[in-house]
Amino acid sequence: MSKGKNTAGSGGRIRKSLEGRGPTPRAEDRVYHKAYRAKQDTPASRTTPDWGRRGPDGAHRSTDNPRRPSETAAWGRPPKGQRPSKSSPFGASADWVVGRNPVLEALRAGLPVRTLYAADGAERDSRLRDIFAHAAEHSLPMLAVTRQELDKLTGGAVHQGVALRLPAFEYAEADELLITALVSSTTQDALIVALDGITDPHNLGAIIRSAAAFGAHGVVIPSRRSASMTAAAWKASAGAAARLPVAKTGNLNQFVEQAQKAGYLVVGLAGDAPQEVGDIPEVAGPTLLVVGSEGDGLSRLMRDRCDILASIPIASTVESLNASVAAGIALYAVAKARQ
Repeated sequence: MSKGKNTAGSGGRIRKSLEGRGPTPRAEDRVYHKAYRAKQDTPASRTTPDWGRRGPDGAHRSTDNPRRPSETAAWGRPPKGQRPSKSSPFGASADWVVGRNPVLEALRAGLPVRTLYAADGAERDSRLRDIFAHAAEHSLPMLAVTRQELDKLTGGAVHQGVALRLPAFEYAEADELLITALVSSTTQDALIVALDGITDPHNLGAIIRSAAAFGAHGVVIPSRRSASMTAAAWKASAGAAARLPVAKTGNLNQFVEQAQKAGYLVVGLAGDAPQEVGDIPEVAGPTLLVVGSEGDGLSRLMRDRCDILASIPIASTVESLNASVAAGIALYAVAKARQ
């Protein structure tokens, strides 16, 4: 220490840095802990909750139990798989829909909703008022949170002060679907659609919608290299995903083999096939229709596995059809052949 010079103290900085940040929240109070999710799935937690600190009209909420844990506290960032992509309004998974237009469209499309989140002090416009009106009319769970909390919940996505959290989609068991379709068939024989390499969720949703429209008993997708039931797929299905079973399988080729053993005719769509899909008389029986990707079509192994390859006649000036359009036409041809 030099003589004659005063030494600056810490000003309490060191002491403050050593202070604790309070008790660790209980597991059931942390939004992304499995104990919290288990609590939310209980019947008592499925009622419409009160708003957080304020309701959508800006008024402070009143509650008989002000100490009740709520989802207004965000104890960290969502798991990596649940963080919405900043470039996509629907996010990287089916868990979140963010932004005023996407949220309003999702509500009007009838997507299942776990919770609607709104940021305190968000600027009101006609879209936000429509969102609140729709949520109140349909008794949707709503919570008010701070903008910082909503930033954490949505992984920093551009949410515009509002976001929807969707429940995880419950896939059917692929093996059970094969048997269920055979047993439950009353007016017509079993019809299942399998998707080989469909990676666009809009195509997936549109195919589910067509499958439901033409009497199919379910849709099967592989667990890898395939679109899954995201918010975009939900919306494209126009509600059909809530009525038609969608199953996942770890190995689509093995699933096709099991379908053949169960008595299904496996028909694969291929643009170069000489036979048209509507000219196959066997489709009147149990049928598994396999649709490949728009660019590559069916994989080589799948082409070899199918019992019959069938095409859809199109003009020579057009190279191919969109996968969901091709699936819809093929399903119509099968339905017509079964009449």
